[in-house]
Parts: sequence; C-alpha cells; structure tokens
Amino acid sequence: MKKILNAAIRFFLYLVLIAPLLLFGVYAFSERWFFPDVLPSTWSTAPFLRLFSDPKTVGGLLTSIGIALVVSLFSLIVAFPAARTLGLRRFPGRQFAWLLFFLPTVVPPLAVGMGMNILFLRLDLAGSFVGVILSHLVPTLPYTIFTLSGLFANYDENYEYQAIVLGASKRRTFFNVTLRLVFPGLIVAGLFAFLISWSQYLLTLLIGGGKVLTLPMLLFSAVSGGNPSTIAALSLLFIAPPVLVIALTARQLNQHGNAIKEQY
Repeated sequence: MKKILNAAIRFFLYLVLIAPLLLFGVYAFSERWFFPDVLPSTWSTAPFLRLFSDPKTVGGLLTSIGIALVVSLFSLIVAFPAARTLGLRRFPGRQFAWLLFFLPTVVPPLAVGMGMNILFLRLDLAGSFVGVILSHLVPTLPYTIFTLSGLFANYDENYEYQAIVLGASKRRTFFNVTLRLVFPGLIVAGLFAFLISWSQYLLTLLIGGGKVLTLPMLLFSAVSGGNPSTIAALSLLFIAPPVLVIALTARQLNQHGNAIKEQY
C-alpha cells in the first residue's frame, strides 16, 4: 500500500511539472483550437516557422545566449577569489562581508534596478550590452559566491602545498590541482549564473532601455499580444536553452566523476 501511495504521489508531481510543457507543446503546434474541442482541429508548424523567420526573435535568442554566457564567465571570475577567502579563512568582518554580498537578494529588485539605472545613466552605460552584462552580475554573484564558498569550506589546501613542494609553479598548481578539484563546483555555479541571467527581464528592461532586446523581453511583449500559439512557441524556445545547459552540465559532471574514479 505504501509503494502504491508513493508511486501515486510521484506520478502526480511529475504530472504537475510536465503538464504546462505539454500544454505549451499542444498550443505551439496548433492552428485552430476552440472550446469545447479537446484537441486542436488543425495542427501546424507555422508558429515555429514564423519565429525562426523573424530576425527580431533570432536576434533576441542569440543576444540572450551571449549575455548569459558572458555573465556566467565574469561571475565565476569575480566570485572565485571572494568565495575562496570566505570559505577558507576566518577574519573579522566576515559576517558583514556575507551580508554585503547577499544584499542584492534582500533588497527589492525594482529598487536595485532603479538605482543602477541612475548610476549607469551617469556612466553612459545605459542602453548598452556592457551595462546589461554588469547589471546581471548583481543578482548572479550572490549565488555563485555561495555555491563556491560551500565548496571551499571543505577544500584541502594541502594538495596545493604538496604540488608546490614537488616543484610545480603557482600557475601550474592552479590549473592542474585547484581547478581540477573545484571543477564540479564551478560547473554548478556557472549553471546558476546562466539561468539567473537568462531569465532576467526587469534589469534588462531598465538598463537596456529597449535597445538591448532579449528573449524574455520578447516573451513578455508576446504575452500582451494575446496570440496563444505564438506565446506557446516562444515559451518553448525560451525553455529550450536552459534545459540543454542543465543536461550538458549533468553529463559533464558525470564524466568528471567517472574520470576521477578511474584515476583512484
């Protein structure tokens, strides 16, 4: 009885998660679907063809991917030394540093966005890709720092000391020892940064000023238009890159784990 109940609960949870995607899929390939029809009377790939033939949609997709990748890279570069220090060292003001890094997640996003908008207008960064990328670093850095600091909290620096004693340079120690040991954490932190940047709408709107068009902005614009097929197709297009990134990340982590097991 317990197994049946667990299976039923699991099936219900899977259904709740998959049902919206199935509904989007049905709408995205439908031409005519009116009440009280259970399924569309006409199926078509026209909504997707219209999206991929629209330069604005293709441009928004490429822009979103480019910004998310650059933000992920910069976020890891900036977060790495901060996370290493917070994870390995105990120093006065450490709790204040944690509070400072996590302040953007506590303050309302609109207040953060308006403040950055005023600052970037003065720095002549508003309406530029650089401004949007810098603005996306604000919400991504807390998560990358938190993820990497948890990794460094259990990190053993003795591996680095042993490599240096054996004659390895600091650069070689960093690339051959440190990065290999923290590689899974870097992948997970980069994934968080990518997903957060990918879904940013408010900061892109405030800092980009309508000059930097990303896929979330086009999706919100389509929702106000009221065409269900277009909205569904655009939603699936919006979901596809994060799902692909998560799948590739899981595969990479699995391969990395297997490689370490083979070595030892």
